[in-house]
Amino acid sequence: MPSHPTGPDRPRPADAAAPGPVAHAGYRDVLGADGGRAGRSWWDANAAEYLDEHGEFLGATDFCWCPEGLREKDVHLLGEVDGRRVLEVGAGAAQCSRWLVTHGALAVATDVSGGMLAAGTDLDRRTGVHVPLVQADARRLPFADGTFDVAFTSFGAIPFVPDADAVHREVARVLRPGGTWTFSVTHPIRWAFPDDPGEHGLTANRSYFDRRPYVESDDAGRVLYAEYHRTLGDHVRDVVAAGLVVTDVVEPEWPEDNPEVWGGWGPVRGARLPGTAIFRTRRPG
Repeated sequence: MPSHPTGPDRPRPADAAAPGPVAHAGYRDVLGADGGRAGRSWWDANAAEYLDEHGEFLGATDFCWCPEGLREKDVHLLGEVDGRRVLEVGAGAAQCSRWLVTHGALAVATDVSGGMLAAGTDLDRRTGVHVPLVQADARRLPFADGTFDVAFTSFGAIPFVPDADAVHREVARVLRPGGTWTFSVTHPIRWAFPDDPGEHGLTANRSYFDRRPYVESDDAGRVLYAEYHRTLGDHVRDVVAAGLVVTDVVEPEWPEDNPEVWGGWGPVRGARLPGTAIFRTRRPG
């Protein structure tokens, strides 16, 4: 899945999600299987549109953690990557992994969406930087135990499955002892506010503790898109239950020189509310 989608309540063309137009949108409970499988078809259908809109900001061979524009080249959240085996989960078009390869990493990028991986293949061809791409559900990674030194995701997988704890368990399994898992997600506090980049988006209108997912469905009731809310405590408990240790939580501030508006993200809200949380964890060893 691509890095940092626009979040709940984002405006989109009503006919963007195959197989039919969005007839119902809002916060409600759905069967886990229905919500979990919707991500693949939605990103397959919207890969080109997403990259047309955000590709320039993300770069073809760059590592952006979030809409705030935090770049790995500046913050080094993964540490030294030269010669290390690195797994990107929910890679989208693998822009981050492509950057890592240029810095000596032995990177592999996975995503559930064939449409996004096809876009990644095209970027490989255009840039001349090649990354092994693997189509896989983040909850069932096709790698042996202890394969990787580093794993990460930039807004991939975790927001789009009802059982994020399964993602953390799988990542912990494929990490070597001492390996690290770093992931960025929408800051949980954002779910209490309407997804509006202007002044209207500064007034809370939902309970932070309402964990119902944001769901779009068609007239037949088929789930076309689902995005899941977890509190800060939920994220920590999921990580700890997977046998990992939280070492840091980064909450990037919106930089004054970033005029980008990305769905509900933008300079107005970013000056007052956190939009992203980045969790740094490691497997004990």
